[in-house]
Amino acid sequence: MGFPGGPNCDMLKKTAPGGRRNLPKGADRMRIKWYGHSCFLLSTDGGTRVLTDPCAPETGYRLADIEADVVTCSHGHYDHNYIAAVRGAPQVVDTAGGHVLGAGGGSITGVPTWHDGDGGAKRGANLVFILEVDGLRVVHLGDLGHVPDAAQAAAIGRPDVLFLPVGGTYTIDAAGAVQTAALLRPRRIVPMHYRTERLTFPLDGPEPFLAALAARGVPVRRLEGNECELAAPVPEGPESLLFACPME
Repeated sequence: MGFPGGPNCDMLKKTAPGGRRNLPKGADRMRIKWYGHSCFLLSTDGGTRVLTDPCAPETGYRLADIEADVVTCSHGHYDHNYIAAVRGAPQVVDTAGGHVLGAGGGSITGVPTWHDGDGGAKRGANLVFILEVDGLRVVHLGDLGHVPDAAQAAAIGRPDVLFLPVGGTYTIDAAGAVQTAALLRPRRIVPMHYRTERLTFPLDGPEPFLAALAARGVPVRRLEGNECELAAPVPEGPESLLFACPME
């Protein structure tokens, strides 16, 4: 059974090389750049740059001198809280509740969840962050270790874009990620926190998750690079976007 909504073939046809789309004139846009693991730079139309879960060099991804106004950290592990990668003194968001983005407008809300399936007994707490800006609802699940319960799903809402861990071991695996996507019904799904040629510790690759999506009729678009651009409103999906692994 597929997720509600079904694939949107029109969006696939409008994709240009490198992940850039021919977007409608006047639409609010967000540029997304993957730095590796769970770290993405989200650049809004208003000029605000939000960096999610920056990872330390020990992961194999060497982040440095990134320009960002806001940094979100879902929890205190080294592969999600390397704020030293950011130039200057950005606003750091690492707590639950509502946070106002600076002059650029918009908000970030942190929703408490767990880093494991045992109420945090193994790995502690995790924050899901919801970014609402430029008509988009963007959800980053951090190191989510369980399928959200009904109250958490209600607090998260329906994402336009869902950054979803799929590599297992320290987070939900492919099966848990499929359940989570079916529960939240995102329009666009971006897998993260999985094995690549650069990652220095063992996780599953993205293929089991992508195969499970394909079995449910969800199309997967493999980008040529590690950046893409989306506009609001995001058409119904779902569709999964697989970014190319960032180069050194």
